[in-house]
Amino acid sequence: MTASRTLLRVAASACVLVTAATAAAGTAAAANGTVGHRETVCAQDLYVRTAPGGAWTGTLYTGQTFTVERVQSGWVYGFAYGDINRHGWVQDGWFC
Repeated sequence: MTASRTLLRVAASACVLVTAATAAAGTAAAANGTVGHRETVCAQDLYVRTAPGGAWTGTLYTGQTFTVERVQSGWVYGFAYGDINRHGWVQDGWFC
């Protein structure tokens, strides 16, 4: 095998590994909140509401945090940090 053919095979293998790692990182799913934990928001934006499905009171963005105090049928209540800095409800399932 020539040196150029060996380099081509090594480059192709490296490309496959990088593509596989990128695909695996992109498929990470969001998680539900856990009572007592300060969770990180994975959603692009997550609306904070006055009650489950209630009036909008603010928006949390990716990377901002929310301390979960209570869980109720697909919603979590707690303290929204970041731009909000107050208590409210958000849909569950959008945390890292």
